[in-house]
Amino acid sequence: MTDHFAGDPRTQRERMLAGDLYLADDPELERDARRAVRLAAEYADAYPRDPDAARAILAELLGGLGEGAHIRAPLTVDYGSHLTVGAGTFVNAGLTALDVAPITIGRDCQIGPNVQLLTPTHPLEPGPRRDKLEAARPIVLEDNVWLGGGVIVLPGVRIGENSVVGAGSVVTRDIPPNVVAVGNPARVVRPLPGI
Repeated sequence: MTDHFAGDPRTQRERMLAGDLYLADDPELERDARRAVRLAAEYADAYPRDPDAARAILAELLGGLGEGAHIRAPLTVDYGSHLTVGAGTFVNAGLTALDVAPITIGRDCQIGPNVQLLTPTHPLEPGPRRDKLEAARPIVLEDNVWLGGGVIVLPGVRIGENSVVGAGSVVTRDIPPNVVAVGNPARVVRPLPGI
């Protein structure tokens, strides 16, 4: 295998957090990913039985959980610690938030079931991809965003305040504030009424 990191003294975690190519099967990152899987499973187990215990587990898993935010189980994350959820946000069941890079969900957002927030990227070149290199770009949902069921948000996307993305849409580029966007790829179809 080619030494892709010759002369770069950074750890795989440091490369990952900088948005540069890194190896995901690094032992430190694998340990953190196993922690996330364990806590997500504990959350899913506690969610229907003990809301207080479930919230404590969720707060331990995530990088930030705002007051009154609610996430229905199950929840799938890569690390959890790079996902922050703002106050008053509601997330329906089945969120997949691959938080290799930071994922920021603002205040008072509504996230439909089976939404995917995907920060990882992979090289197009076959050699580095075969060598298991990946990178990531952050995702930001500003305040009061509504994502319909089954929406997929790709790496590096920002969705502006108050905007609505229709069910099943694939968001490949930024969406401005105060609009409705739908489709694959998602495109703005109209401004929101009353704004």
